[in-house]
Amino acid sequence: MEHDLSPTTLAELRRPRPYPAVSVLTPTHRREPLSTQDAVRLRNVVAEAKKKLEADPAVTRDRRTDVARQLDRALAEVDLAHSEDGLVIFAAPGEHQVWSLARPVPERVVLSDTFLTRNLVSAHTAERPFWVLSVSADRVTLWSGGADRVTEERAGGFPLTRQAPNFDPERQERIGDQPSAFRDEGTRRFLRDADIAMGKLLRDHPRPLYVTGEPAALSLLCEAGSVARDAVHVPHGGLAHGTHEAVWQAVRPVLEEEARKSTEDVARSLESARGRKEFAAGVDELWQSAREGRVRLLAVEENYRIAVRDAGDHLVIAEDGDLDAREDIVDEIVEQCLETGAEVRFVPDGTLGDADGMAAVLRY
Repeated sequence: MEHDLSPTTLAELRRPRPYPAVSVLTPTHRREPLSTQDAVRLRNVVAEAKKKLEADPAVTRDRRTDVARQLDRALAEVDLAHSEDGLVIFAAPGEHQVWSLARPVPERVVLSDTFLTRNLVSAHTAERPFWVLSVSADRVTLWSGGADRVTEERAGGFPLTRQAPNFDPERQERIGDQPSAFRDEGTRRFLRDADIAMGKLLRDHPRPLYVTGEPAALSLLCEAGSVARDAVHVPHGGLAHGTHEAVWQAVRPVLEEEARKSTEDVARSLESARGRKEFAAGVDELWQSAREGRVRLLAVEENYRIAVRDAGDHLVIAEDGDLDAREDIVDEIVEQCLETGAEVRFVPDGTLGDADGMAAVLRY
């Protein structure tokens, strides 16, 4: 299942497809007892997608057979043992993808000439993905981080390894010098290679970068290249050979402190915007402002969800059972704001007070 929504991947997902491009969305659950129903729910929503294909006169028999086969292949790839909060299946003639999301999605099936990406974009933004590069003299390990975990990432040539330096024992005995791997030219070249590999990966998959290692290793990495200069340094050795849990425990306090400062910054920006009459709240006002490109900063509480329906030129809160309810309007607003260059910040529940889950600083 896919997780990494890079700009290149998003552009590829958004390109037009031969009709029908099918998007299947369903909520999933991390724990029992709710997770025990996920397999049945998933089979049912895929069956619904096949029924829509069967009933659509614009879909030829060959394409219907092809896309139904792609849906079956996608279904076989789903690993519900590692479910998060949402699942998205994309299927079109000759292709399919399965995405696991750390953010709930509404259950729906959409047939179009493009895939429905707004839920992926919102989940990716909410998770705040980051990279961790763990550096030592003989190994550099890359970790992919999200909201509550890191996992080792084997991409871009990582992990990089080299044989341990062979220090000159006669020199050590002669001058009483305790050799340091971080004064070794071979180590410098090794870390320069790591810098080049990380720089290339960041160009293709831009994320905030955290670098762990002994202080001497961090210093040499900065001298050897450029990526570490703009990264957050976490002076903690041993993690290049460590476990994902050890890396997570090392970077977690740094992430929590950054998140606290970010939330305070958002609160100050919103309060200042009130005084300048550049503040907006309420789902209808925010949707209008997002479509007009007026939003400079959008703040969303992490678990804020609301269903609305169209009432002419405005949105109103949907009643239970409304067949035309737009259940993922928050994700729509997030995606629209990002499309117009706005900054989007997810903040802890309750942060926005009377703004009711979502608020914005306007450009004008």
